[in-house]
Amino acid sequence: MIRVNKLFLVLGFVLAIGCGEQSSAQNQQQASAASAPIQQAAAKPQQVAALTEAKTPAPEGNGLVDMAPVTYVEGTHYERLPKPVPTVDKNRIEVAEVFWYGCSHCYDFEPAFNAWQGGVADDVAVIKSPAMWDKQGIMANHARIYYAAKVLGVLDKVSPAAFRALNVDRLPLQTEDDIAKLFTDNGVSREDFDRTFKSFGVTSSVSQAEARQRSYRVQGTPEVIVNGTYRISTRMAGSHEAVLKVADFLIEKIRQEKAAN
Repeated sequence: MIRVNKLFLVLGFVLAIGCGEQSSAQNQQQASAASAPIQQAAAKPQQVAALTEAKTPAPEGNGLVDMAPVTYVEGTHYERLPKPVPTVDKNRIEVAEVFWYGCSHCYDFEPAFNAWQGGVADDVAVIKSPAMWDKQGIMANHARIYYAAKVLGVLDKVSPAAFRALNVDRLPLQTEDDIAKLFTDNGVSREDFDRTFKSFGVTSSVSQAEARQRSYRVQGTPEVIVNGTYRISTRMAGSHEAVLKVADFLIEKIRQEKAAN
C-alpha cells in the first residue's frame, strides 16, 4: 500500500508539472477576453495581422454578410519562437501538438484536436509530439507508448486507451509490465511489445521529441506549434477552441506569406 501511494504521489507531481501552464487558463479566460481589446490597441503595428473569416449565410434571406475581421496579436494570443525549429516536410505547413497522456487538459483537448486534424487542407501536415520533463522517466516511458504503438500499427487503439488509463481509470502506467498490459489488452503480443518498446527506432523518436520540446520552449501541455515558428498555449489563446482558431489564423498567414514570395 505504501508503494502504491508513492507511485500516485510521483505521478501527481509529474501531472502538476506537465499541465502547469494550462491549469490557470480557464480561470484567466474571462479576464483575458476582457483585456484583449486594450492589449490589441497597445500592440505595435508590425505585430498585428488581421484575417477576415469566410462569408456566412445571413440570418434572413439568401444573401451573404461579411464577418468582422478576426485579429490575433503576436505576444498576446501566440508567441513567435526566437529560433525556427526545422519541420518534417518543408513543402507543407506543419502543425505539431505537444501532449502528455497523463495531462487532463490534453485528454479534454484530444477529441477537438483530432476532429480539427481531419479537416485540414492538403498543404498542412499534422504531427504529435509527446512531452517529457520528469527525471524519473515516467513521461519518457509514456512517450514510448506513443512511438511503440505507431511502429506496431495500433496507435488508433493504444493512444485512446493510454489517455483513459491515466485520466479515467487512474492507472499510473509507470512500470514496463503495466504498459505491456496496455498493449496486450489491445491485441499486441508480449513478444512484439518487448521487441519494440525499447528498440533503437523508438528510443531515437523519444530523444527527438525531447529535443523538439526544448526548441519549442514548451511551458505546459497541450500546446500547438505552427510551422516550427509559432507557439500557441491555452493560457495565451484563452481556451482549447481558441487554440485551434489561432492555428487556423497562422496557417492562413503563412500561406499568404508563401504566395507573396
